[in-house]
Amino acid sequence: MDLALIPLDITEWLHPTAWLALFGTFATIGVLAIIFAETGLLFGCILPGDSLLFTAGILTAVTEVQGEHFEPLSLPWLLIGGPIAAIAGAQLGHWLGARYGRKLFDRPDSRIFKQEWVEKAEHYFNRFGPAKAVLLARFIPIVRTFLNPLAGMLGMDARKFLVWNAIGGIVWTDALFLLGHFLGTRVPNIERYILPGVAVILILSVIPIVREMMRGRGGKGNGPNKNVPEESRPSLSGDSYR
Repeated sequence: MDLALIPLDITEWLHPTAWLALFGTFATIGVLAIIFAETGLLFGCILPGDSLLFTAGILTAVTEVQGEHFEPLSLPWLLIGGPIAAIAGAQLGHWLGARYGRKLFDRPDSRIFKQEWVEKAEHYFNRFGPAKAVLLARFIPIVRTFLNPLAGMLGMDARKFLVWNAIGGIVWTDALFLLGHFLGTRVPNIERYILPGVAVILILSVIPIVREMMRGRGGKGNGPNKNVPEESRPSLSGDSYR
C-alpha cells in the first residue's frame, strides 16, 4: 500500500509537514493550536511536538519543501504565541487534574490512551520532584501531556506550577523555533534536510522513554513496580504535595 495515498492517517500524525500543509494559510495558528492541545488535552499525546516546532522554525525562512509550497510562517508570532499556547495548555491540564482527579485517568487502554503513559508521567513526577518534573517533561513526548494533569491531581501548588510551567514553556518552544529558523537561514537548501532532521529529533525525543522502559524491564530502574503492594506504591491522592 502506498502510504502517500492515505491522507493524514495515523502514519502521518507525527509528520509535521503534513499538518502544516493541511493548515495552509492558517499554519501559524495551527501550530499554536497543536502546542496548546498537546500540553493541555489528553488526546494531544498523539500530536507532533518537537518536530513540529523545529519544522515551523525552518518554514519561517523557507517556503518550499520537496516541491511543495508552504505559506511563510511568522517568527515573531511563533516566538510570542508559542510560549503562551504552551503555558496556557499546561495550565488547563493542571486545572483539569485538580478538578477531576483520578477520574480523568480512569479509563481503559485504547489507541490514543495507555495507562502506562500515566504511570510513566507519575514516575518522573516522583523521581525528580514536582518543580523539576514540570520543567523536564517539556522535552519528553507523551510525558509532557500527562504530567500536567497529574501534577494537578497530586495537588502541586498552582502558583509553583505556573512558575515552572512558564520557564519550561518558553525554553521548549522558543529554543526549537529559533533552532529551525537559524538552520533555515544558514544552511543552503535546508528543505532537503527537513525530513532527516525531523527523524533525528523524533529519535532523540523518544530516547528518554525507551531508556526508562529498558531500565524498568531490567529491574534496574526506578519506574513503577506493579509487584509492590498497592499501599507501598506512590500515592495518587496528592497529600504529600499539598
